[in-house]
Amino acid sequence: MCTLRSPLVLWVAAMVPLSGAASAGELAVITVEPPPHALQAPIDGPIVIQFNQPVLHESITAGSFWAFGRGSGTVQGTYTFANNDKTVTLTPDHPFSAGEHVMVILSHDIQSADGSPLRSAGYSYQFCVKAQPAEMAFEQSDILSTNIPAGASSRPYGGIASDLNNDGWLDLTIVNEDTADLRVFLNLADGTGQYGDFLQPPFAVNDRASPSEPADFNHDGFVDICVANINTNTVSILLGAGDGTFGPQQQIIVGSAPRGIAVLDADGDGDLDIVNTNAGSSNMSLLLNDGSGVFGPPIFFEGGGDGEWALAAADMNDDGILDLVIGARTSQEILVDAGNGDATFTHISSQSAAGAVWMLVCGDLDGDGVEDVSTANSSANNGAILLGKGDGTLGPPVTYATDQFPLATDLGDLDGDGDLDWVTSSFGGDWQLFTNDGDGTFVFAQEFAAPVAASCALLLDIDNDGDLDLALIDELADVVMVMKNSGTAVPGDLDGDGVVGILDLLALLAAWGPCSDPPNPCPADLNGDGAVGILDLLALLANWG
Repeated sequence: MCTLRSPLVLWVAAMVPLSGAASAGELAVITVEPPPHALQAPIDGPIVIQFNQPVLHESITAGSFWAFGRGSGTVQGTYTFANNDKTVTLTPDHPFSAGEHVMVILSHDIQSADGSPLRSAGYSYQFCVKAQPAEMAFEQSDILSTNIPAGASSRPYGGIASDLNNDGWLDLTIVNEDTADLRVFLNLADGTGQYGDFLQPPFAVNDRASPSEPADFNHDGFVDICVANINTNTVSILLGAGDGTFGPQQQIIVGSAPRGIAVLDADGDGDLDIVNTNAGSSNMSLLLNDGSGVFGPPIFFEGGGDGEWALAAADMNDDGILDLVIGARTSQEILVDAGNGDATFTHISSQSAAGAVWMLVCGDLDGDGVEDVSTANSSANNGAILLGKGDGTLGPPVTYATDQFPLATDLGDLDGDGDLDWVTSSFGGDWQLFTNDGDGTFVFAQEFAAPVAASCALLLDIDNDGDLDLALIDELADVVMVMKNSGTAVPGDLDGDGVVGILDLLALLAAWGPCSDPPNPCPADLNGDGAVGILDLLALLANWG
């Protein structure tokens, strides 16, 4: 999902022209900041696009140049122009979430001052936000039940960790196979790493709902979700209301047994479309968004293997168009289908997966600025790492033993050292954490015992202290174990943006005096004496900046 580069490499990458030559007179993207695949983008930094020509101001809108963070949601802010209008900057009005994955989308509706258009494919790339260092001494801060008392099994299988109510704290939306619904746990937003009970009633999807992805499908600034329903051969799209709830599902019949799902701008129009795998019919479905979050019927195409199952979207050849990385379970291959930017894809490579793939995730694992692939190979009881070559092809798999029947693979910088670590989840065992030595080689670090069956791990900053925590989902115990990482927030950083500044000072002054809600946390009471006073002010000022 993300990558590591040294400051020198980051600077060089920002200066080197991006691949994909423009036609004569065509508006083109020259450089971007943060660079493609960057792992350590600042939590409150801007997104800067440099074009080859002056840009028409009126063509830059919240629909033609925008970004979406998997945790923090839609990036909203202000646009400014510089460098004779060749440089356009989007300055977010709220910080990103630490360690999150961000997708930037530029529509083909962007024009130069003389009317020359951006290419019809648009332009899209991804980066990740810096996570703070942590010792990975995890402690359980909460355990969430996905059941009502004496209720039937819900069988939670995956979900999203996104800010559903735009309060700056990440909520959990858990997808349940047996009850065919979404159950939302809102973050208490007090830094404890705890959540309320799930909202009632749950939000209906369909039978054996499984893989899911967050997005903003209708550009309203609220997080939406799409889910593949295996037993009903459908994909559900639910639009977020901005308060932690979702509207009724739009349900689209796709192929047989949809198993993987991904979101990307497939046709360059600036909105997010959906692609899913169909394991039973051994093909793929493309669902095109009309811009309002309404999707058309599926467009079927071949993935290039047998039994297309796992799926991710990533720019595997650095042309500014997101591609599809597909795990074909029957033929035990990893397939790369290049995006053409016109709602079509071209199969360009196949590589052995070293097992029957259940799930895959992409990220630059060896720090070379190229997307790599991690897999969970259920029948082989292993996970595999395949290093990318930058042209859409992959090197041979390197396997690591896991517990029995691994179902999930997840990546994130859990120790904050600037490379991606790896968590596997095994139905016949536990969650295992492997640390990255920086060149894509992994070492087993620790294991988290599952009550019954580990099925998925969500990596997120639960308590806004700047490091990545874990939400571990057990699909047979019907629980989510919330595990806080050892990092602590900088004293005085009351808004969790990684910087102690004027907004934090104003928040402290507004809370001056005795805390009004003991024994509950009082964020501005930095020394824990039950009141906000001069010692708390001094602690904040000592960490200014």
